[in-house]
Amino acid sequence: MKKIIIYTDGGSRGNPGLSTIGVVFCNEKGAQLKKYSEFLGDNLTNNEAEYQAVIFALKKFKALFGNQLAKNSEIQVRSDSELLVKQLKGDYKILDEKLQSLFLQVWNLKFDFKAIKFKLISREKNKEADRLVNEALDAQRGSQKLL
Repeated sequence: MKKIIIYTDGGSRGNPGLSTIGVVFCNEKGAQLKKYSEFLGDNLTNNEAEYQAVIFALKKFKALFGNQLAKNSEIQVRSDSELLVKQLKGDYKILDEKLQSLFLQVWNLKFDFKAIKFKLISREKNKEADRLVNEALDAQRGSQKLL
């Protein structure tokens, strides 16, 4: 069985506003394997971006490594979003309809993996994913000024 740690972060400037995600794949020893950032669009909340980061990460894992490896992998998703982690663990209710829809997407993706655990970490331990989010937001803001 393969163990993979995935750091995720989502951000929105304006909340709702321009939103991006950052995702970092690491092995069980913490060595970075891959990292990604992506612009999501405008008019999304920070919480929606946090969920989108997890959805992106799980889909990207399957695209990179295949369904067979996913079925044999234990994934730990680490995030500094208390709301996200506690909702995904079932500790908090999900009242927002948009977040309910995103939760269901994550829930359905979980069936493609041997095990997925969600862990709340401090922002200090999520610096690389956060850097990717802010870098993508800065790049998007710069490209909008050029229009």
